[in-house]
Amino acid sequence: MLRVLAFLLFATPAFAADISGRASVVDGDTIEISGERIRLNGIDAPESWQRCTAGGKEYRCGKEAAFALDEWLAKSRPTRCEFVERDRYGRMVANCFRADGLSVADWLVRSGWALDWPRYSDGEFADAQAEAEASKAGIWRGTFDKPCEVRAKRAKRKAGC
Repeated sequence: MLRVLAFLLFATPAFAADISGRASVVDGDTIEISGERIRLNGIDAPESWQRCTAGGKEYRCGKEAAFALDEWLAKSRPTRCEFVERDRYGRMVANCFRADGLSVADWLVRSGWALDWPRYSDGEFADAQAEAEASKAGIWRGTFDKPCEVRAKRAKRKAGC
């Protein structure tokens, strides 16, 4: 099993290369460029199936996050991603930028559609998150569970956020 995993990681065309192109949004913190799945580094966005509450009503916050990201990326193409590492699923983890140079992860957190994930970001997006929370942007307009906690609950395991 370990050999197969190692082969898959090292046989992937963009193992340690940056990538640029038209990004398709998979969910709030994952995009795809030229068939390469890319997990945005240092942030955690609601899952596409995740629900949040605002104004006493539930809504699909993960779906809204993905739509907001898609709309924002469309305004300045192509998207360029700088390789950081491979995650345990074989996805490229990267720092990504629009053609105008704006950070995708920073925009997501600042707009309230993702959380800073200090475990991976070393707090890089803490100020952006504080700004989003103060202005009640995105998911901060109501209540929500951290995406990592929602995933852990669904998998029936302890959250390791």
